[in-house]
Amino acid sequence: MLSIESLSHVLLGSTLGLSAGISPGPLLALVISETLRYGRKEGIKVALSPLVTDLPIILISLLVLKLLGKSPATLAGIAFAGAVFLAFLGWECLKTQGMATSTGEAPPRSFRKGIVANLLNPHPYLFWITVGTPTVMRASRNGMLTVILFFLAFYFFLTGSKIAVAYLTGRSRSLLSDTTYRWIMRILGLLLLLFAVFFIREGLRWITGG
Repeated sequence: MLSIESLSHVLLGSTLGLSAGISPGPLLALVISETLRYGRKEGIKVALSPLVTDLPIILISLLVLKLLGKSPATLAGIAFAGAVFLAFLGWECLKTQGMATSTGEAPPRSFRKGIVANLLNPHPYLFWITVGTPTVMRASRNGMLTVILFFLAFYFFLTGSKIAVAYLTGRSRSLLSDTTYRWIMRILGLLLLLFAVFFIREGLRWITGG
């Protein structure tokens, strides 16, 4: 039977995962835009991308803590690279004219987009440096089972909430007119460009210490 401490870490993992899953951000915007453009399957691929990217992010975060200490250079570089990629994705949304299918001549590569977007997003690194890693270290005091349950709860709700968004978006896709679809894609494109600006500002703040 799990101890109270173990159960509290499972609850914490669930809460953090759900919060990260439904919080507005570039990955959620990408889930919606890829679902609208290519269908529910492609949105789900984006939703699952953290399962691939987060292990390297956790390892890099540990390396930053161990080797770089308070040096902001790595996170600033990630933020600037992320800004460029988000600007590219935003421009893709803005120039979209109509719905495509994932079986067209140009493959959507949604899973790859999700992986790159997440790897170049400084927020997961900040999360694992400031919250995630310390939480895992505390959970390890109650045994490896508690750590495993924390990760399972976190990623179940993180990916599950984004899959739910893709599912709901996919259901509404068939109801959209071409005009409504284009306006939604333009709004998503502007949001991605806005996130790119935020990433640039964040990178500058890391460099200047502001």
